[in-house]
Amino acid sequence: MLSKQRIKDLEKQGYRIVGDHSAIKVCLWTKKSIRKEDVCYKKTFYGINSHRCVQMTPCLPFCDQRCVWCWRDIDFTFPKWKGEIDNPKDIVDGCIKAQIKYLQGFRGNQKKDKQNFEESLKPIHFAISLSGEPTLYPKLPQLIDELKKRKITSFLVTNGTKPSMLRKLIKHQPTQLYITLPAPDKENYIKCCSPLIKDGWEKINESLLILNKFKRSVIRLTLVKDMNMINPEMYASLIKKYKPMFAECKAYVWVGYSRERLNIENMPLHSEIKEFAKKIAKYSGYKIIDEKKESRVVLLAKNDYKDRKLKF
Repeated sequence: MLSKQRIKDLEKQGYRIVGDHSAIKVCLWTKKSIRKEDVCYKKTFYGINSHRCVQMTPCLPFCDQRCVWCWRDIDFTFPKWKGEIDNPKDIVDGCIKAQIKYLQGFRGNQKKDKQNFEESLKPIHFAISLSGEPTLYPKLPQLIDELKKRKITSFLVTNGTKPSMLRKLIKHQPTQLYITLPAPDKENYIKCCSPLIKDGWEKINESLLILNKFKRSVIRLTLVKDMNMINPEMYASLIKKYKPMFAECKAYVWVGYSRERLNIENMPLHSEIKEFAKKIAKYSGYKIIDEKKESRVVLLAKNDYKDRKLKF
Protein backbone atom coordinates (compact mmCIF):
# COMPACT_ATOMS: atom_id res chain seq x y z
CA MET A 1 0.00 0.00 0.00
CA LEU A 2 2.83 2.42 0.89
CA SER A 3 5.88 2.55 -1.36
CA LYS A 4 9.36 2.70 0.15
CA GLN A 5 9.71 6.31 -1.04
CA ARG A 6 6.36 7.26 0.47
CA ILE A 7 7.35 5.69 3.81
CA LYS A 8 10.67 7.53 3.68
CA ASP A 9 8.90 10.86 3.05
CA LEU A 10 6.45 10.24 5.92
CA GLU A 11 9.24 9.28 8.34
CA LYS A 12 11.01 12.56 7.51
CA GLN A 13 7.82 14.29 8.61
CA GLY A 14 7.91 12.43 11.95
CA TYR A 15 5.51 9.58 11.14
CA ARG A 16 6.28 6.04 12.23
CA ILE A 17 4.51 3.41 10.14
CA VAL A 18 2.74 0.56 11.93
CA GLY A 19 1.74 -2.51 9.92
CA ASP A 20 0.19 -2.00 6.49
CA HIS A 21 -1.99 1.07 7.06
CA SER A 22 -1.49 2.60 10.52
CA ALA A 23 0.93 5.19 11.90
CA ILE A 24 1.81 7.34 14.89
CA LYS A 25 3.35 10.78 15.06
CA VAL A 26 4.57 12.23 18.36
CA CYS A 27 3.11 15.71 18.46
CA LEU A 28 4.61 18.98 19.63
CA TRP A 29 2.50 19.01 22.81
CA THR A 30 3.68 15.56 23.90
CA LYS A 31 7.25 16.79 23.65
CA LYS A 32 6.45 20.03 25.47
CA SER A 33 4.66 18.12 28.21
CA ILE A 34 7.65 15.81 28.74
CA ARG A 35 9.74 18.95 29.26
CA LYS A 36 6.95 20.50 31.40
CA GLU A 37 6.84 23.52 29.10
CA ASP A 38 3.17 23.41 28.11
CA VAL A 39 0.25 21.06 27.43
CA CYS A 40 -2.20 20.35 24.63
CA TYR A 41 -5.64 21.97 24.71
CA LYS A 42 -7.08 18.47 25.32
CA LYS A 43 -5.39 18.62 28.73
CA THR A 44 -6.75 22.11 29.39
CA PHE A 45 -10.29 21.22 28.29
CA TYR A 46 -10.67 17.54 29.15
CA GLY A 47 -7.79 16.51 31.42
CA ILE A 48 -5.89 14.32 28.93
CA ASN A 49 -2.23 13.97 29.92
CA SER A 50 -0.36 15.22 26.85
CA HIS A 51 2.82 13.29 27.58
CA ARG A 52 0.89 10.00 27.75
CA CYS A 53 -1.08 10.51 24.53
CA VAL A 54 -0.51 8.54 21.32
CA GLN A 55 -1.52 10.48 18.21
CA MET A 56 -2.32 7.78 15.65
CA THR A 57 -4.34 6.65 12.66
CA PRO A 58 -5.52 3.16 11.67
CA CYS A 59 -6.00 4.21 8.03
CA LEU A 60 -3.10 6.38 6.88
CA PRO A 61 -3.80 6.46 3.11
CA PHE A 62 -7.61 6.30 3.22
CA CYS A 63 -9.96 9.29 3.13
CA ASP A 64 -13.02 10.24 1.11
CA GLN A 65 -12.35 13.99 1.18
CA ARG A 66 -9.53 16.23 0.01
CA CYS A 67 -9.94 19.17 2.36
CA VAL A 68 -7.94 22.18 1.27
CA TRP A 69 -6.58 22.71 4.82
CA CYS A 70 -5.35 19.13 5.26
CA TRP A 71 -1.65 18.86 6.12
CA ARG A 72 -1.38 15.60 4.13
CA ASP A 73 -0.48 15.12 0.48
CA ILE A 74 -4.11 14.78 -0.63
CA ASP A 75 -3.12 13.55 -4.08
CA PHE A 76 -2.26 10.28 -2.32
CA THR A 77 -5.70 9.35 -1.03
CA PHE A 78 -7.89 6.26 -1.42
CA PRO A 79 -11.64 6.91 -0.83
CA LYS A 80 -12.41 3.20 -0.31
CA TRP A 81 -10.59 0.50 1.60
CA LYS A 82 -8.38 -1.89 -0.32
CA GLY A 83 -5.62 -4.27 0.65
CA GLU A 84 -4.87 -5.88 3.99
CA ILE A 85 -6.87 -5.25 7.18
CA ASP A 86 -4.55 -5.37 10.17
CA ASN A 87 -5.71 -6.83 13.48
CA PRO A 88 -6.67 -4.20 16.11
CA LYS A 89 -4.45 -5.82 18.76
CA ASP A 90 -1.47 -5.64 16.41
CA ILE A 91 -2.21 -2.00 15.66
CA VAL A 92 -2.38 -1.04 19.35
CA ASP A 93 0.76 -3.03 20.17
CA GLY A 94 2.59 -1.52 17.19
CA CYS A 95 1.55 2.05 17.96
CA ILE A 96 2.64 1.82 21.60
CA LYS A 97 5.94 0.20 20.60
CA ALA A 98 6.61 2.89 17.96
CA GLN A 99 5.71 5.68 20.41
CA ILE A 100 8.04 4.33 23.11
CA LYS A 101 10.88 3.84 20.62
CA TYR A 102 10.53 7.41 19.37
CA LEU A 103 10.49 8.85 22.88
CA GLN A 104 13.75 7.13 23.86
CA GLY A 105 15.52 10.20 22.49
CA PHE A 106 14.32 12.10 25.56
CA ARG A 107 16.20 9.78 27.90
CA GLY A 108 19.34 11.90 27.65
CA ASN A 109 17.52 15.21 27.33
CA GLN A 110 18.51 17.47 30.22
CA LYS A 111 15.31 19.51 29.89
CA LYS A 112 12.95 16.58 30.43
CA ASP A 113 10.88 16.18 33.57
CA LYS A 114 11.91 12.74 34.84
CA GLN A 115 8.46 11.72 36.10
CA ASN A 116 6.70 12.88 32.93
CA PHE A 117 9.22 11.05 30.78
CA GLU A 118 8.79 7.80 32.68
CA GLU A 119 5.01 8.16 32.48
CA SER A 120 5.20 8.88 28.75
CA LEU A 121 6.49 5.34 28.21
CA LYS A 122 3.16 4.04 29.53
CA PRO A 123 0.52 5.61 27.24
CA ILE A 124 -3.03 5.87 28.57
CA HIS A 125 -4.74 7.77 25.75
CA PHE A 126 -5.12 7.35 21.97
CA ALA A 127 -6.03 10.35 19.80
CA ILE A 128 -7.39 8.61 16.70
CA SER A 129 -7.02 11.64 14.49
CA LEU A 130 -3.61 11.83 12.87
CA SER A 131 -4.38 11.32 9.19
CA GLY A 132 -6.93 9.68 6.94
CA GLU A 133 -10.54 8.94 7.93
CA PRO A 134 -10.61 6.38 10.78
CA THR A 135 -14.21 5.27 10.21
CA LEU A 136 -13.07 3.70 6.94
CA TYR A 137 -11.06 1.13 8.95
CA PRO A 138 -13.38 -1.91 8.94
CA LYS A 139 -12.40 -3.11 12.42
CA LEU A 140 -12.72 0.22 14.23
CA PRO A 141 -15.22 -1.08 16.84
CA GLN A 142 -12.79 -3.88 17.76
CA LEU A 143 -9.96 -1.32 17.97
CA ILE A 144 -11.98 0.76 20.47
CA ASP A 145 -12.71 -2.42 22.46
CA GLU A 146 -9.01 -3.33 22.49
CA LEU A 147 -8.15 0.09 23.93
CA LYS A 148 -10.85 -0.26 26.60
CA LYS A 149 -9.49 -3.67 27.53
CA ARG A 150 -6.15 -1.99 28.29
CA LYS A 151 -7.82 0.92 30.15
CA ILE A 152 -6.70 3.33 27.42
CA THR A 153 -9.07 6.22 26.66
CA SER A 154 -9.83 7.19 23.08
CA PHE A 155 -10.78 10.42 21.34
CA LEU A 156 -12.07 9.54 17.88
CA VAL A 157 -12.09 12.32 15.27
CA THR A 158 -14.15 11.71 12.14
CA ASN A 159 -15.26 13.74 9.14
CA GLY A 160 -18.72 12.21 9.56
CA THR A 161 -19.02 10.70 6.09
CA LYS A 162 -19.45 7.14 7.37
CA PRO A 163 -22.62 7.17 9.52
CA SER A 164 -22.97 3.40 9.11
CA MET A 165 -19.73 2.91 11.06
CA LEU A 166 -20.79 5.43 13.72
CA ARG A 167 -23.99 3.47 14.26
CA LYS A 168 -21.86 0.37 14.89
CA LEU A 169 -19.78 2.34 17.39
CA ILE A 170 -22.78 3.23 19.56
CA LYS A 171 -22.37 -0.13 21.34
CA HIS A 172 -18.60 0.33 21.66
CA GLN A 173 -18.44 4.00 22.73
CA PRO A 174 -15.09 5.74 22.25
CA THR A 175 -14.36 7.96 25.24
CA GLN A 176 -15.17 11.05 23.20
CA LEU A 177 -16.44 11.39 19.63
CA TYR A 178 -15.54 14.38 17.48
CA ILE A 179 -17.31 15.16 14.22
CA THR A 180 -15.72 17.87 12.11
CA LEU A 181 -18.23 20.32 10.66
CA PRO A 182 -16.17 21.70 7.76
CA ALA A 183 -18.58 24.31 6.40
CA PRO A 184 -21.87 26.00 7.23
CA ASP A 185 -23.65 24.67 4.13
CA LYS A 186 -23.37 22.20 1.27
CA GLU A 187 -22.05 24.65 -1.32
CA ASN A 188 -19.11 25.70 0.83
CA TYR A 189 -18.53 22.10 1.93
CA ILE A 190 -17.94 21.06 -1.67
CA LYS A 191 -15.57 24.00 -2.24
CA CYS A 192 -13.58 23.31 0.92
CA CYS A 193 -13.47 19.51 1.02
CA SER A 194 -13.59 18.36 -2.63
CA PRO A 195 -15.41 15.18 -1.53
CA LEU A 196 -14.65 11.97 -3.40
CA ILE A 197 -18.19 10.75 -2.70
CA LYS A 198 -21.43 12.20 -4.06
CA ASP A 199 -23.45 12.62 -0.89
CA GLY A 200 -20.84 13.74 1.63
CA TRP A 201 -22.84 16.65 3.08
CA GLU A 202 -25.91 14.49 3.56
CA LYS A 203 -23.85 11.79 5.27
CA ILE A 204 -22.27 14.35 7.63
CA ASN A 205 -25.73 15.50 8.69
CA GLU A 206 -26.80 11.88 9.10
CA SER A 207 -23.83 11.35 11.42
CA LEU A 208 -24.60 14.51 13.38
CA LEU A 209 -28.11 13.21 13.91
CA ILE A 210 -26.76 10.32 16.04
CA LEU A 211 -24.32 12.40 18.09
CA ASN A 212 -26.63 12.20 21.09
CA LYS A 213 -26.14 8.41 21.14
CA PHE A 214 -22.59 8.97 22.40
CA LYS A 215 -21.80 9.77 26.02
CA ARG A 216 -19.32 12.52 25.16
CA SER A 217 -19.59 14.35 21.84
CA VAL A 218 -17.99 17.34 20.13
CA ILE A 219 -18.69 19.28 16.96
CA ARG A 220 -15.39 20.73 15.81
CA LEU A 221 -15.02 23.66 13.44
CA THR A 222 -11.63 23.91 11.72
CA LEU A 223 -11.78 27.54 10.64
CA VAL A 224 -9.93 29.02 7.67
CA LYS A 225 -10.01 32.75 6.99
CA ASP A 226 -11.50 33.73 3.63
CA MET A 227 -12.84 30.23 3.17
CA ASN A 228 -15.13 28.57 5.75
CA MET A 229 -14.86 31.15 8.55
CA ILE A 230 -18.18 32.65 7.47
CA ASN A 231 -21.86 32.67 8.46
CA PRO A 232 -21.50 31.91 12.20
CA GLU A 233 -25.29 31.90 12.52
CA MET A 234 -25.48 28.89 10.16
CA TYR A 235 -22.87 26.95 12.16
CA ALA A 236 -24.79 27.91 15.30
CA SER A 237 -28.03 26.62 13.80
CA LEU A 238 -26.44 23.20 13.18
CA ILE A 239 -24.92 23.08 16.67
CA LYS A 240 -28.28 24.02 18.19
CA LYS A 241 -30.01 21.35 16.08
CA TYR A 242 -27.66 18.45 16.84
CA LYS A 243 -26.88 19.34 20.47
CA PRO A 244 -23.30 18.09 21.01
CA MET A 245 -21.97 18.15 24.57
CA PHE A 246 -19.24 20.52 23.37
CA ALA A 247 -18.34 22.60 20.33
CA GLU A 248 -14.79 23.63 19.51
CA CYS A 249 -13.81 26.56 17.30
CA LYS A 250 -10.23 25.89 16.22
CA ALA A 251 -7.96 27.79 13.87
CA TYR A 252 -6.55 26.16 10.78
CA VAL A 253 -2.78 25.86 11.18
CA TRP A 254 -0.51 26.61 8.22
CA VAL A 255 1.55 23.39 8.21
CA GLY A 256 2.49 20.48 5.96
CA TYR A 257 1.16 20.24 2.43
CA SER A 258 -1.58 22.78 3.17
CA ARG A 259 1.07 25.45 2.68
CA GLU A 260 0.99 24.59 -1.04
CA ARG A 261 -2.76 25.34 -1.19
CA LEU A 262 -3.24 28.17 1.28
CA ASN A 263 -1.37 31.21 2.55
CA ILE A 264 -0.30 31.98 6.09
CA GLU A 265 -2.90 34.77 6.06
CA ASN A 266 -5.58 32.05 5.97
CA MET A 267 -4.60 31.07 9.54
CA PRO A 268 -6.82 32.98 12.00
CA LEU A 269 -5.46 34.69 15.09
CA HIS A 270 -6.76 33.49 18.43
CA SER A 271 -8.57 36.81 18.89
CA GLU A 272 -10.40 36.22 15.61
CA ILE A 273 -11.36 32.69 16.62
CA LYS A 274 -12.71 34.01 19.92
CA GLU A 275 -14.81 36.68 18.19
CA PHE A 276 -16.23 34.06 15.83
CA ALA A 277 -16.97 31.78 18.80
CA LYS A 278 -18.81 34.63 20.53
CA LYS A 279 -21.10 34.96 17.52
CA ILE A 280 -21.77 31.21 17.52
CA ALA A 281 -22.53 31.40 21.24
CA LYS A 282 -24.96 34.26 20.61
CA TYR A 283 -26.94 32.35 17.98
CA SER A 284 -26.72 28.82 19.42
CA GLY A 285 -27.43 29.29 23.13
CA TYR A 286 -24.07 27.69 23.94
CA LYS A 287 -21.52 29.65 25.93
CA ILE A 288 -17.74 29.91 25.97
CA ILE A 289 -16.39 27.91 28.91
CA ASP A 290 -12.65 27.69 28.13
CA GLU A 291 -9.94 28.59 25.65
CA LYS A 292 -6.32 27.79 24.84
CA LYS A 293 -4.63 30.76 23.22
CA GLU A 294 -1.50 28.85 22.19
CA SER A 295 -3.63 26.39 20.20
CA ARG A 296 -6.02 29.07 18.91
CA VAL A 297 -9.04 27.15 20.11
CA VAL A 298 -12.19 28.05 22.07
CA LEU A 299 -14.50 25.61 23.84
CA LEU A 300 -18.26 26.10 23.97
CA ALA A 301 -20.91 24.10 25.82
CA LYS A 302 -24.61 24.23 26.54
CA ASN A 303 -23.91 23.75 30.25
CA ASP A 304 -20.94 24.40 32.52
CA TYR A 305 -19.88 20.72 32.58
CA LYS A 306 -17.69 21.13 35.64
CA ASP A 307 -16.99 17.39 35.40
CA ARG A 308 -15.79 17.62 31.78
CA LYS A 309 -12.24 16.58 32.72
CA LEU A 310 -11.57 12.85 32.70
CA LYS A 311 -10.22 11.29 35.88
CA PHE A 312 -7.04 9.21 35.68
